[in-house]
Amino acid sequence: MDFGIKGKWALVCGSSKGLGYGCARALAGEGVNLVVNARSSSPLEEAAARLRDETGVEVRSLACDITSAPARIDLLATAPQVDILVNNAGGPPPGDFRKFTRDDWIAALDANMLTPIELIKATIDAMIERKFGRIVNITSSAVKAPIEILGLSNGARSGLTGFVSGIARKNAAHNVTINNLLPGFFDTDRQRSNVAALAKQQDVTVEVARARRMAMIPAGRFGDPAEFGQACAYLCSAQAAFVTGQNFLIDGGAYPGTF
Repeated sequence: MDFGIKGKWALVCGSSKGLGYGCARALAGEGVNLVVNARSSSPLEEAAARLRDETGVEVRSLACDITSAPARIDLLATAPQVDILVNNAGGPPPGDFRKFTRDDWIAALDANMLTPIELIKATIDAMIERKFGRIVNITSSAVKAPIEILGLSNGARSGLTGFVSGIARKNAAHNVTINNLLPGFFDTDRQRSNVAALAKQQDVTVEVARARRMAMIPAGRFGDPAEFGQACAYLCSAQAAFVTGQNFLIDGGAYPGTF
């Protein structure tokens, strides 16, 4: 299927590896030009080179911390235009909520709620003018089924979800959609760090903690970032123009609810 987005420009945050890279790779495979971003320059440049070599699209990169307003200005200026925005940021650290400070909460909100909102503000009006825009926010399955040790993430990402729900429908008539992708347990660095924290909390080995977590997934495995990226590419497609304000849970069947 031709997704009808060849030649568009996408800004994909946190895209040097993991789920962000999976999204960037899937979009590039559809002929979308990219601006990729991460905090660390070396992994980002390696990812950008790989995307160019494998797909032939134009890939521009900028290593920066997008929680900084000047950095966001520089990042947005790197793209000729932003037709597709994929918001993604590493989640805050796990832990006992009793030990979280105010600064911990502010940092979590800044990275996982306020920064995505600022990027949406900076790009949505031009999307409306062009009568095409796709915004995808990578949040977490914890938005539907909160995880006790991820209190900072539960709160910040749920705030973003509520914000998106309030604005997504207003812009649908302009062919601008906003949706959220909710990953469950995927085989990423973030997942590995969470498993390590869980192992420490439960006083077991990482191997045991990993096996226990995998046993919670009906699919019997962790997700592949590439398949996550393909779901993102669909939400960014011309065919997804009738889908907005939705929370797509991708978790191998782990969530047990009907809704």
